[in-house]
Amino acid sequence: MALRKAGANWVEGPDRFYDRETELDALTERVRDGNHTLLTAQRRMGKTSLVRELLRRLREEGRFETVFVDLEDAADAADAIAAIGIEAKPVEGAWRRIVSIFSNVLQGVGERVEELAVADARVKLRAGVDAGNWRRKGDEIFSALAENEPPVVLAIDELPILVNRLLNDGREQVTPEGRRKADAFLSWLRRNGQVHRGRVVMILSGSISLEPILRRAGLGTQANIYSPFDLKPWDETAASACLRELAETYGLVLPPDVCREICRRLKRQVPHHVQVFFDHLHEYLRRAGRNEATLEDVARVYTDEMLSVRGQVDLEHYETRLRLVLETADYRTALELLTEAAIDDGLLSDGTVDRYRERLGIAERTAVDPPSAIDDVLRLLEHDGYLERRDGGYRFVYGLLEDWWRARHGRHFVPAARRT
Repeated sequence: MALRKAGANWVEGPDRFYDRETELDALTERVRDGNHTLLTAQRRMGKTSLVRELLRRLREEGRFETVFVDLEDAADAADAIAAIGIEAKPVEGAWRRIVSIFSNVLQGVGERVEELAVADARVKLRAGVDAGNWRRKGDEIFSALAENEPPVVLAIDELPILVNRLLNDGREQVTPEGRRKADAFLSWLRRNGQVHRGRVVMILSGSISLEPILRRAGLGTQANIYSPFDLKPWDETAASACLRELAETYGLVLPPDVCREICRRLKRQVPHHVQVFFDHLHEYLRRAGRNEATLEDVARVYTDEMLSVRGQVDLEHYETRLRLVLETADYRTALELLTEAAIDDGLLSDGTVDRYRERLGIAERTAVDPPSAIDDVLRLLEHDGYLERRDGGYRFVYGLLEDWWRARHGRHFVPAARRT
């Protein structure tokens, strides 16, 4: 089947999902062994697509039922419980038990309950979960999933966003009450993962990383039942092969030097960035009335499309996701450190880090609400794939992000070395 363009969101199926067979085999083995997994990766690496493709294959194999839950819009633990319950609707055995659990809010539906629209069922189930009963209702839902035959793979996406929302409790920093709520929810999830191990296998993922959030709140032990699985970028061979298959599907000619130049500019081959580059190049050639790309076309598309205002919409997520996981002072520090690196050929030198360390040290001695240690910010930027330790400092991991950051923030930025 011909490979098709991926589009803006997750992809599923053999005509859109490309490569990752090694990763799929490894995750399948973990599921069969009953091990819970925390899937980690930098942004746009294809975590959600990988999980959805895994679930599709497991369903086809017939040894597991699967449930996919997205918690990005969940405001609290009760929302999360209701979301897990409603997304279990396709698992018939578990769904019948869940219907009985929520019989008080499903009264009047009668025999039509199995045909109840998802949107309607979501509203009704949410009405049956509140701050006083979410643990009990959640335990009952997990028990319903565990009693199903075959076993269930429960994939929970964007759990870190919910945890961060609980921690902040409507404010810009972690609060004692927020920490209590997050700890309670994570303890509940952890306990159910232990009680129903082998019958409900969990895969956790998200567009921001869970570990730095838990570390900041002192809740790191809550993740110790999940085995980390780090999803790496493509290598140049896989990226070039994907470009060639896409070119064949859409009737384009991409010579080997063109594929190499695309990979060189991206520096690291994030699957989404590779496919977005092809999309822009395809549209550019279509407008030009040609079907064979040149090195000049690659340079023009990269500068005029990938780094343009239209192309920047996707990259803005890298900035907004930082805002989700960092408190105000740390967020400003992260922006400055990344900009320092961008304007210095992608390198944040140790000397520049020391200048910030000194400046923030003074602030910590004088401010009422001092910023966290700069090392915590650097650890997050490393963990989430913005920077990596290299060349006597920290260097941008991705060429596209580096060039975009320089264009967005570098023009009027004054480096620390030139400040009085």
